[in-house]
Amino acid sequence: MIRLAASTLALAAACWSGTAAADTLIENVQGITIGEDGGIENFTALVIGDDGRIAQVLDRRDKRPRDVDFQVDGEGRFLIPGMIDSHLHVMALGFAALTLDLSDTTSLAEAQAKIAEYAAANPGGRWIIGRGWNQERWGLGRFPTAVELDAAVADRPVWLERVDGHAGWANSEALRLAGVTAATADPAGGRIERVAGSRAPAGVLVDAATGLVSAKVPAPRPADRDLALQEAQDILLANGVTAVADMGTTIEDWQSYRRAGDGGTLKTRIMAYAAGNDAMELIAGPGPSPWLYGDKLRLNGVKIYLDGALGSRGAWLKQPYADDPGNRGLPLLTGSQLRNLMSRAALDKFQIAVHAIGDAANAEVLGAIDELSDTYEGDRRWRIEHAQIVDPADIPAFGRHGTIASMQPVHQTSDRTMAEARLDPPRLAGAYAWKSIAAAGAPLAFGSDAPVERPDPFAGLAAAFTRRGADGQPFGGWFPQEAVSREQALAAYTTGGAYAGFAEERFGRLAEGQWADFVIIDRDPLLATPEEIRETRVVETWVGGERVYAAGSGEGR
Repeated sequence: MIRLAASTLALAAACWSGTAAADTLIENVQGITIGEDGGIENFTALVIGDDGRIAQVLDRRDKRPRDVDFQVDGEGRFLIPGMIDSHLHVMALGFAALTLDLSDTTSLAEAQAKIAEYAAANPGGRWIIGRGWNQERWGLGRFPTAVELDAAVADRPVWLERVDGHAGWANSEALRLAGVTAATADPAGGRIERVAGSRAPAGVLVDAATGLVSAKVPAPRPADRDLALQEAQDILLANGVTAVADMGTTIEDWQSYRRAGDGGTLKTRIMAYAAGNDAMELIAGPGPSPWLYGDKLRLNGVKIYLDGALGSRGAWLKQPYADDPGNRGLPLLTGSQLRNLMSRAALDKFQIAVHAIGDAANAEVLGAIDELSDTYEGDRRWRIEHAQIVDPADIPAFGRHGTIASMQPVHQTSDRTMAEARLDPPRLAGAYAWKSIAAAGAPLAFGSDAPVERPDPFAGLAAAFTRRGADGQPFGGWFPQEAVSREQALAAYTTGGAYAGFAEERFGRLAEGQWADFVIIDRDPLLATPEEIRETRVVETWVGGERVYAAGSGEGR
């Protein structure tokens, strides 16, 4: 393994001051990229033009240009393409970093103590807002209640999103302000958890029902949104993520991205997918937006929700949950509604990304794509987001129209024991089935679903080719036949992510004419052990020929 030097690209630090300069030679690196044929290509130097694009990719035998303005010694480190997270929530990631985070709590009591401590430290807040709780991680065996939340904070409304964003936990004051009572009916596509033996709300609301409370939470101000965007960018760049697919972009999010672009502070490339058809039309009008700010921002299409999540038992299944007989989850749309929304977007050539977790939801989306492909021809690149539980009989349908499987490897390691509880063994055969779906002809695009999971692509790489968690479990991997190779995993985080967002001619590979988006790391992702890969240190992150993060320098995070 390469030993870290005390100083990193010091010459670059002196030369740029945050903006790309003239032609630059990045020399003495162990370069790795994915070629046009999907194979690994190696190089030892890059020449970056003053436009921020790659002018030359050089190997050891190639002569170095003498007319460059700056030369940077990579000190033998590994240089890989900037990582692309193909499914996350930019603003939610930023706000999660600025509000109460319960994702590290391992028991209800620990969560209650952290909530109470946060409330005491923020006495002026009208609401206590946060996210990240997970009753499965707590070993609770049930949802928490409003009474248990009241024990931590009773004098102010509290609203806490579950880790997957598909359920919320309210205290009694929040329920009162939202008008949620025993008389409140479950909304379409949602469920109010009830006190056993009564109609009284217990404190947790699932999927569409969450809107009953979230609608009462004060909306963030533009300045709050701008701060959250900066926080999210800092986190992403520190993790080597240079481009993302933002799933569920609102008009307010878009305006924040535009303000950052106008002010020159938009560093991460954002391929946006609007939060529904109305937001899509409001943001982009008659079709996908142009690429803006040097290919930093584009509204590609629309995100449509078809079901909920497995953890809150909202994922739509063909058969009832093994641990909740009679419950098949929550379809959020009828088949006709789904097709109408997809048609409305496809008519104006917006790309369509449908959230589908359960096997019934995936079958419904695949069927809709089959039907609509006859009408909406051309390069559509239909996307299914998550594709977590797929009936093995439905997997071949991914290949019929090249449907992109936008999947999150760390979900498999995080969800493993919960999935085993929710599903019987036959259904697990199609769970997180990366290799089978790819073999059917589906392009893979990997991401994190941050803030549901940390936006750490190296943890995702390790999970993808081992099917094991950070603890090394289970031995040999969970359904190891569904692991992909290291090369396939790296492609799914780079070229696959670019292809999934219609950006393969712009970024995703380190090749002449592409943007110089790359990451300098301290180990070889193709040879390091899974444990070592999880400990990868991002030394520097560059976007468009500009260094936007340097470990320990104060740049980025």
